Amino acid sequence: MTGATVTPRTRAGGPAPAGAGPPARTTLTIEGMTCASCATRIERRLNRLEGVSACVNFAAEQAEVSFDAGRVTLPALVEAVAAAGYRAAPAAATSAGTRHERAGAERAMRRRLAAAAALTVPLAALAWVGSLHFAGWRWLALVLATPVVAYSGRPFHAAAARGLRHLSTSMDTLVSLGTLAAFARSVVVLVAGLHEPVYFDAAAMITTLVLLGRYFELRAKRRSADAITGLLELGAKRARVLHDGEERLITADALAVGDLFVVRPGERLAADGIVDRGSSEIDTSMLTGESIPSPVAAGDAVTGATINLSGQLVVRATRVGAETTLAHIARLVGEAQAGKARVQRLADRVAGVFVPVVGLVALGTLGAWLASGAGAETAFTAAVAVIVCACPCALGLATPLALLAASGRGAQLGIVIGGPEALERTRSVTTVLFDKTGTITEGRMSVAARVVAPGERERAMLALAGSAEQPSEHPVARAIAAYARAELGSLANATSFVSRPGLGARATVEGHDVLVGREALLEREGVALPPGLRDAAEELAATGATVVSVAWDGRARGLIAVSDTVKPSAAAAVSALSALGLTPALLTGDNAGAAQAVAREVGIERVISGVLPDGKAAEVAALQAAGEVVAMVGDGINDAPALAQADLGIAIGTGSDIAIQAADLTLVSGDPLAAADAIRLARQTLAIIKGNLFWAFAYNIAAIPLAAAGVLSPILAAAAMSASSVFVVSNSLRLRRFTPRRTTIA
Repeated sequence: MTGATVTPRTRAGGPAPAGAGPPARTTLTIEGMTCASCATRIERRLNRLEGVSACVNFAAEQAEVSFDAGRVTLPALVEAVAAAGYRAAPAAATSAGTRHERAGAERAMRRRLAAAAALTVPLAALAWVGSLHFAGWRWLALVLATPVVAYSGRPFHAAAARGLRHLSTSMDTLVSLGTLAAFARSVVVLVAGLHEPVYFDAAAMITTLVLLGRYFELRAKRRSADAITGLLELGAKRARVLHDGEERLITADALAVGDLFVVRPGERLAADGIVDRGSSEIDTSMLTGESIPSPVAAGDAVTGATINLSGQLVVRATRVGAETTLAHIARLVGEAQAGKARVQRLADRVAGVFVPVVGLVALGTLGAWLASGAGAETAFTAAVAVIVCACPCALGLATPLALLAASGRGAQLGIVIGGPEALERTRSVTTVLFDKTGTITEGRMSVAARVVAPGERERAMLALAGSAEQPSEHPVARAIAAYARAELGSLANATSFVSRPGLGARATVEGHDVLVGREALLEREGVALPPGLRDAAEELAATGATVVSVAWDGRARGLIAVSDTVKPSAAAAVSALSALGLTPALLTGDNAGAAQAVAREVGIERVISGVLPDGKAAEVAALQAAGEVVAMVGDGINDAPALAQADLGIAIGTGSDIAIQAADLTLVSGDPLAAADAIRLARQTLAIIKGNLFWAFAYNIAAIPLAAAGVLSPILAAAAMSASSVFVVSNSLRLRRFTPRRTTIA
């Protein structure tokens, strides 16, 4: 890639600071967060450290931290989180423990919720049904409400107390303050023998409803995160390594690059590698979302954690452990989940100051009602309702849950989303540029046609041309040799082989002096194409094929046309992108004839051909200067600068690592139709995030004035607050049902 450079993206999608060295990165698991303001507080505390850039994800309960290891240590990061009132530890190397902890937390929450519901239902009946108001019923209400507030509500009170110790507030401060205020006032009224209402039912109902919403949140986070941890756990645990011709069973972690390992039918591959011996079919659906098995043979690349379906394979490991494709996907997804869209960053800033403001509003409400001459009961009820309804939990869940659900579903379909910034850019894309080779086409040359001169035999031409091309490593030569071998069964050995770079080759095969290559090679050797073959060559070249002339013993005998095969779903991909309102275009280094032929076959009208590798980024920049918002789809090293330059880079996952690193979205399957699916998924995710934030803001904006005016009781306020969280959860989980277009076509 001459003269081409790739500018790395930062988390926000811009270029890295000039002269900045590579920062250290770590993921911290955070315990104790209960709302968006918690995440904001931890993020602010971490970012105060010199050389630290942190992004805290409330839904994933993790912090992605980039830091200067020369100025900040990992223990210092953990201490900073502790200083904010929370617990932190480096994320586990394996997902099994994390998955077990999530399940345990969900079970504990379910126990607290079950206890609260079992006691709150009779308590509500006792408080609301007048015929049940027997002498001393309020003492029974106290007995029923105490376990709900003390046991079921303990997580809220503990988190609120922890926050106050660090002079901070959170959603739990509001819940704890509201329930304890209602409970304490009721106890005072009861013990003092006052003839005033008690609010044991309100304290219990608030606790139960908030717990219900929290339980749905926790369950949704677990289900969405399990899509990724479940993917990681699909990796093989053991490998059969070959040493001196004998198999030895070892753990997959002990496998090293270069090791040969055996994969029997039905087993998972322990690492990425190249097939050394054997042939089989591989089920790659867990990575690519494609249900059709892929045939593999010696020399083919295979991916770890995929399943060998039929024959036995011997594979040479090329990537092991944390370097495998599976581990790379998990890292990309984790980074995506840790990011924040611009709208969510605004919501986090609001949530960070929301709780203190709500406290002031509640005090103002209490004072205003008392000043108006209303009774203490009315003023107290309105103030508690303000505190309860204002909990900003829905704001904190709006983006993270949608990202968790989308990234999990995308991983199942072989689509890796690079972060929320990528989602936002899909909204404004106008043009999609496709690289040709390896993206629209298979990237493998194959024989498309052959023509023989009058009086010549086709089998003789194939035998001599295939034999002469056998020693060459050129893609065209390999395609001809493979085709001839498949047609004839075997080929003769060539001698006196001489490669003519850019032209072809010359060799002696069974006593014949054979020339295979461009017409210019034949002319240089004094061999002319007869008019019939020249006309046929022009017709084949017009279709975009590479035309190879075959001559032996001083005479031109025939032609072989070689071309790159268009992927079966390429035309459907172009059609699907057009249906999304985008303009597909082809950007390639091939000549205009070959480019136009491929473009016609798949339905692309706009073609930019003859572009040198280091000129692709310039072409993208030119389109951007003309007002286009450009998405680039490519797979090769030469596409990396264009992927980085584009507003939205989409890498074919079967391509080079540098292309994948430069992109915003990665299509693991290599199917171009997945580009349309990726954009559809990204746009749907962004729409759901915006819907979540709208309703979360709308709820608080509408509910607080109603509560302050005395229209909403504390119980109704708690129900409405929980309902807003449940809406965000259920709306986000709709992404788990996203259906790819390629499945419908298949």
